[in-house]
Amino acid sequence: MIRYVEQKISVEDYLELRLKVGWKRLTDRQASMAIENALTMFTAYDGDKLVGMGRLVGDAAVVVYIQDLIVLPEYRCHGVGGHLVELLKKKAASFAEEGEEIMLCLMCAKGREEFYERHNFIARPTDYLGPGMIQYIRHV
Repeated sequence: MIRYVEQKISVEDYLELRLKVGWKRLTDRQASMAIENALTMFTAYDGDKLVGMGRLVGDAAVVVYIQDLIVLPEYRCHGVGGHLVELLKKKAASFAEEGEEIMLCLMCAKGREEFYERHNFIARPTDYLGPGMIQYIRHV
């Protein structure tokens, strides 16, 4: 049975999860800052084995982003990612006070759009929202 915990994980665990799913390598400093500056993180465990995580970043007032939703390949298609998304959505909603609306955003990997649409996210662009955009800045 999968157990879900709201907690920040170690740099080593974060980097190991990223490595196991083939994501871009980060430095220890980057990983440490990412964890430290997250609004919150939710983790998924199978016994003592860390099998997934997701974190929220943002200002907790106007905009919050789901960042780094990671589920080990052998645990995909078993509801782990969906449960993490729902926990993150609930936490994001908790930041808004009565009468307020908070924007919950994400940028998903190509081909993962259907997963997020099942959790009521809308793909951009739409008639009134432009496309999401990104820029990588490298220190040289």
